[in-house]
Amino acid sequence: MIIVSNTSPIFYLSTIGQLDLLRKLYNEIFIPTAVFNEITNVGNTDASATIVPTLSWIQTKSATDRALVHRLRDELDPGEAEVIALAIEYNADRLIIDERLGRLVALRLGLEVTGVLGILIAAKRNNLIQEVKPLLNNLIKQVGFWVDEQLYSGSRCYEVQ
Repeated sequence: MIIVSNTSPIFYLSTIGQLDLLRKLYNEIFIPTAVFNEITNVGNTDASATIVPTLSWIQTKSATDRALVHRLRDELDPGEAEVIALAIEYNADRLIIDERLGRLVALRLGLEVTGVLGILIAAKRNNLIQEVKPLLNNLIKQVGFWVDEQLYSGSRCYEVQ
């Protein structure tokens, strides 16, 4: 299974001490060079900045279709453009991305997407965590993570409790 991740899911999961869920769910994650650079930026004080370079299961790959990256840059930031291009180049089974516009572009291009909430729900379904809601609450408090109120408390509430 080929999984490609953007910066924010790695940052979010690292912030709440759950980065290893990605390894447990998918074994290996690909990130493009732009995402690696965002994570390891000198000014980044998040734990992911020092942890990610040491993890063998997170592999940095270069998006080689520079024309596609350039076209995507018309709508997206460098990391999002490269992550979508990389997912297309590797025919990824799933793209992990939280940013709304990036998700919309990825879906328009036929990619299957999930985000950090989807990762937490999958982890619960696979008995890797007991509850989603406490972790989601930590994300909301620690990084200002936004989640739709209906999703949080409505029809899918059974999945996050």
